[in-house]
Amino acid sequence: MVTKNPWSNLSSWVFFLICSFSYMLSPELVNGRNVSDLIKHKKEHIIEVEDGDIIECVDIYKQPAFTHPLLKYHKIQMRPSSNPSGIIRRNNTIPFQHWNMKGKCPKGTIPIVRTQAFNHKKASPILPNTSLAFTSSHEYAQVSARGGEYFGAHATFGLWNPRTNAGEFSIAQVWLVAGPEDDMNTIEAGWQAKDGEKESRLFTYWTRDNYQHTGCYNLECPGFVQTSHRFGVGSAMKPVSVYGDKGKQYEIDIDIHKDTKSGNWWLQVQGENMGYWPSTIFTSLAKSSTLINWGGEIVNLRSNGHHTNTQMGSGHFPNEGFSKACRIRNLRYVDGLGVSRDADELITYVTNPSCYDLHIESKRNDFGVNLYFGGPGNSPQCP
Repeated sequence: MVTKNPWSNLSSWVFFLICSFSYMLSPELVNGRNVSDLIKHKKEHIIEVEDGDIIECVDIYKQPAFTHPLLKYHKIQMRPSSNPSGIIRRNNTIPFQHWNMKGKCPKGTIPIVRTQAFNHKKASPILPNTSLAFTSSHEYAQVSARGGEYFGAHATFGLWNPRTNAGEFSIAQVWLVAGPEDDMNTIEAGWQAKDGEKESRLFTYWTRDNYQHTGCYNLECPGFVQTSHRFGVGSAMKPVSVYGDKGKQYEIDIDIHKDTKSGNWWLQVQGENMGYWPSTIFTSLAKSSTLINWGGEIVNLRSNGHHTNTQMGSGHFPNEGFSKACRIRNLRYVDGLGVSRDADELITYVTNPSCYDLHIESKRNDFGVNLYFGGPGNSPQCP
């Protein structure tokens, strides 16, 4: 009979614990993280810009999105599983965010722009022949595709810096919309001039209840998951177009599409994967969009007893054409097969053509479906 050593089992357990602890500290994933990453990104980087913006390079896992109750156990998708076919993407080497010239955020972080929050509430996108009530402070010049199932949208926006008054904004954007009026879901992206600032900014917005209790701009509330360390939502964009100078017309490509595997709605700007809206934060948009809008929106507070002089687009009417009016070109949607197609049979909607208007150009092979929009606001014909 062989007598067992009473210490043998204890030694085995000690060895097992040492190996397990060593594995946890090895360069393997710990709760989806690499230990060296935890150490590397413990200290946040801060970039200060002359325009007053402060860019904080925040650990990607500490971004606001993950405080959303529906994203408690969410696993980050670092890139889309596929991209729609049919979109011509440009190789744009011009930096479109000013802070990029001052520094860079390291991989594993995302830039969060610390600026004073703009709290003006968004309003429902309005269409003719719907029951949506007109919100008197919001005015639109937009075109719409409706009546189908849409899994993405694309547009190339002329980049301008229109004049705005305090408490007002002027935007050029694409909206993807789904759901009934009281439960309307939207995803929105474009550029925004606001509150009298001298710079236009890249922005995003979302809601799942018609702007009542959910959603926000950029990263101001949980929802949008940013993955890019190169560019930040909410940051100022430069250079902007110069009125009348054909050689200084600048544009920004914006794509939104639903990932075929995860169902997340991805945002791409200038071909960069910026991040996504998880499908789980939506109701109707968890499946697809039934309406796409492209165009401009302003807020008119009539604070001086007359129509605001906040500008839309370039601040000039669409009939002035290229280099003078703001243009949106290559309007496209993504169908159920993941193919990007020209948007046709568009519905036009202008709330106040004496102040802001739009014009759809004949389709051109190099620009696809495109339109001009905008106006100056207050004037003799816009009292």
